Amino acid sequence: MNTKRYIEITQSQFDAALDMLEECLRNCPAKQWNAKVAKYEFWHVAYHALYCTDLYTARTEHAWAPHKRFHPKGRDELVGEYPSREFSKRELLAYLKHTRALVRDSLARETSRTLAGPSGFSWVPVTRAELPIYSMRHVQHHAGQLGAVLRRAKVKTKWKIRGAAK
Repeated sequence: MNTKRYIEITQSQFDAALDMLEECLRNCPAKQWNAKVAKYEFWHVAYHALYCTDLYTARTEHAWAPHKRFHPKGRDELVGEYPSREFSKRELLAYLKHTRALVRDSLARETSRTLAGPSGFSWVPVTRAELPIYSMRHVQHHAGQLGAVLRRAKVKTKWKIRGAAK
């Protein structure tokens, strides 16, 4: 498969995963915002999925730069996996939009040569070609958790076959 086609397919599927996360955020009733999903709150699981996606759009772990709006305490925001404060639905939807753009930009930078190289993250020993798929699976895992919380609260969620370009 050529690089252009790989990027198109990967982007479409990543958009679908982000669409499903977005649907969970948009449809989350206020009373579920702090509902427990394993050891974290609903909003925190969404934040975690977004910041990991954000991180993996960087070329390397050292090249990642925190965004002041979404990481007010910089890299310290991610220490111990607990952000410094609760994020609102509006903030997380804005972070999702920002992250979606980062994914697009990251994939657009790839070449057949870079895709064959290392991920750039010491704890993720895969190629750059595998990294967005790894990241996408992480988003989908957490979207599934959030969707389960919503379904138990009688809120319907939908599966996406592919993402729509946004």
